[in-house]
Amino acid sequence: MEEQLKVLNLEAGLGGNRKHWKNVKVTAVEIDPKIAKTYQQLNPEDEIVVGDSHDYLLNNFHKFDFIWSSPPCQSHSKMVKFGRNRKLRYADYTLYEKINFLRTYHTGPWVVENVVPYYKPLIEPMAQLGRHLFWSNFSISDFDVPSPKNFINKTNSSGAKELKDWLGIQFEGNIYYKGNHCPAQVLRNCVHPDLGLHVFNEMKKSLNQIEPIKTI
Repeated sequence: MEEQLKVLNLEAGLGGNRKHWKNVKVTAVEIDPKIAKTYQQLNPEDEIVVGDSHDYLLNNFHKFDFIWSSPPCQSHSKMVKFGRNRKLRYADYTLYEKINFLRTYHTGPWVVENVVPYYKPLIEPMAQLGRHLFWSNFSISDFDVPSPKNFINKTNSSGAKELKDWLGIQFEGNIYYKGNHCPAQVLRNCVHPDLGLHVFNEMKKSLNQIEPIKTI
């Protein structure tokens, strides 16, 4: 029987990326307690840590076979510059801190996911799949799950219901991300489960190709 992979799922959100993974022991880190509670209801077999992913990664990366990170995308999104409610803000470059940390220290497979930003990425991604960029130490072949029409404009309860159906993620009521008034935001943040499975399968194919980092 194939041994379970120990997986760290950072900035786990509702766990869209993780939904179809099999034979894994997952530790999920999510800073928002309400989102974490729903993740736990959807994935009762996973260990959920409510806390800061940056600190958790630094102290625990060596315990896991595979690491997935999806840092918050709002400050990188093209909506910062072109959206209706745009305002001046700094892009959160801890995204690149995670990428650099993982490619320097983690000897197993890892991937960092984010949106296509409004600026040229500071570190060149390995792949662009639809609206997502991926940085990783393994190859990811082309794959996309088309988003529903007017994806970015689904900002009410009916839009949230449509996104729940599209993702195959069902829970009661609405969750509001960081106090905003859009019930669909936390769902738009999800990586579609089919895309999450594709990346996971690409990772598994690469396991025999990952070379440990040589230390001096």
